[in-house]
Amino acid sequence: MSDNRMDNNRVNVTGKICSGFRYSHQIYGEGFYVADICISRESGYTDIIPLMFSDKLLDAGQDYTGSMVAVVGQFRSYNRHEERKNRLVLSIFVQEVEFLEEEPVNSRENNRIFLEGFVCKEPVYRKTPLGREIADILLAVNRPYGKSDYIPCIAWGRNARFAGRLEVGEAVKLHGRIQSREYVKCLSEEKVETMVAYEVSASQLEQASGTGGDET
Repeated sequence: MSDNRMDNNRVNVTGKICSGFRYSHQIYGEGFYVADICISRESGYTDIIPLMFSDKLLDAGQDYTGSMVAVVGQFRSYNRHEERKNRLVLSIFVQEVEFLEEEPVNSRENNRIFLEGFVCKEPVYRKTPLGREIADILLAVNRPYGKSDYIPCIAWGRNARFAGRLEVGEAVKLHGRIQSREYVKCLSEEKVETMVAYEVSASQLEQASGTGGDET
C-alpha cells in the first residue's frame, strides 16, 4: 500500500486496458498519460473509464491494450477550460497496478469505490417516467495541499430519498461503483455530438456520523 493514500477516496477496479496511452500533462518532470479500462458489469454492459498513469509507474512507450489489470487508486477531477467555459474531467488516478492472467469470476468485485466528502451543491431528487426515485449529488472530496476533487454521484430508491434531504455542507460516506454513460449534446440545430459522462453509482450512502440508507 502507498503511504500517501488517503482513506476518503479509494478505488479498486479490474478490467482490460482497451486503448493506447494519450499524453495528459507533466509536473516537475513527471509525465502523466491516460488509457481506458473496460470493466464488465453483471448485466453485460461494459463501463469504459479513463485511467491516469505516471510514466514512473508504467512505460508509456509500450502498448498494453488487451492486458487484464487490477488497479488501486483514487477518482480525481480537474477543470479543463473549453470554449469559454470549464468542463469537469474525471479519471482514476492510478497508484498501484497489477497485471493478471485472467478476469476474476466475481464481476461485483471488479468495480468498487469508497468516498467520504461534503455535499457541495443542492442534491436534485426526481422520479423517472416509470416512477423510480433518483437523486444527483456532487461531492467535494478533500486531498492534501488544500485541493479537492468534485465527484458527481447518483443514488436510487431509499438512497435517493435520503440524498434528497441532504443539505450543502453535510459530510457523507458513499460506497458504490464508477460508471460511464453516453448522452447526446446539441451543438446547433443541425449538429449533435455523443458525449460520455462519468459518475459514481451509490450502493450505500450515509452521513459521516453513521446515519443513512441502503440501496433498494
